[in-house]
Amino acid sequence: MQLLKEKVLEEGIVLSEQVLKVDAFLNHQVDPSLMSAIGKEFVSRFSGETITKVLTIESSGIAPALMTAAHLNVPLIYARKQKSLTLKEDIYVKKVYSFTKQVASDLTVAKKFITPDDRVLIIDDFLAHGEAALGLAHIIRQADAELAGIGIVIEKAFQNGGKRLKDAGFRVESLVRIASLENQRVQFAEDYIEREKINYATSV
Repeated sequence: MQLLKEKVLEEGIVLSEQVLKVDAFLNHQVDPSLMSAIGKEFVSRFSGETITKVLTIESSGIAPALMTAAHLNVPLIYARKQKSLTLKEDIYVKKVYSFTKQVASDLTVAKKFITPDDRVLIIDDFLAHGEAALGLAHIIRQADAELAGIGIVIEKAFQNGGKRLKDAGFRVESLVRIASLENQRVQFAEDYIEREKINYATSV
């Protein structure tokens, strides 16, 4: 998705070889026009799927997930990470670990919002180790619902999350895949692969 790539290059900040900061447009300040375009892109990529609900995690996944749900004209559900006084019973719960924040959270979703009749699309902002998406998939499984697919805004392709999800049999659509954050530079996966092909061709 070229528009998203441009945003990452222009406004993303590489904090380390593992961390990309995108708080200028995605997970602190939000660019509504970009989120709408992201939602439309997810709808296009999953156009062959029947989707009745969109599921994400608070809070950074809410903006792209909401726009996706709006373009699909279906409800958005977001799993809570913080305990709620009004959400104690009749809930699905799955503990997940965040490598970025170094903390475990109990994801909770009220049972009344996901039923066996639902086909659910997961949307999240980042994919690194895959813990969040696997946790949401587990909640969908608890509900005896079907998982239509997993949409990711930015995938860190140099980490193992994408492989874990695909090895589990899930369809994953990532709008941007980053191959490396080395030397304070964002290298996109397709550009990295193409450069490696060129380097190989010129060396033989």
